[in-house]
Amino acid sequence: MESPRERWVGRDAGPVVRPYAVTRGRTRPRGPLIDLVTILVATGRVPGDRVWLSREQRLLLDLCRRPSTPADLASETDLPFRVVQILLEDLHQYGLIEEMPQAAPAERPDPRILMRVLDELRRL
Repeated sequence: MESPRERWVGRDAGPVVRPYAVTRGRTRPRGPLIDLVTILVATGRVPGDRVWLSREQRLLLDLCRRPSTPADLASETDLPFRVVQILLEDLHQYGLIEEMPQAAPAERPDPRILMRVLDELRRL
């Protein structure tokens, strides 16, 4: 069941895959970092003939069909956040996902209200 070069965690888990193997050896995104709470959504475009998407990228693209943040995507895929950032940056460069516009500062809630909500949640 287990080859000498392959380490398994358990029968159901399968082999251990190092994060750099998922990102094809990259440890940092090529472009600007995608923020932890940036809301991303799939554009609906089809990848070109020359674009090869990994299984993880296809999963992320599928999850982005509904607006999601990188933090949520990392949680749903059980991938390290940095790996998700790199894969999402690739999808963004391919034009397969885009950032949703954020609310204008005037439309955002007052920070004092948010702090009060946070304080009340901590009391629970």
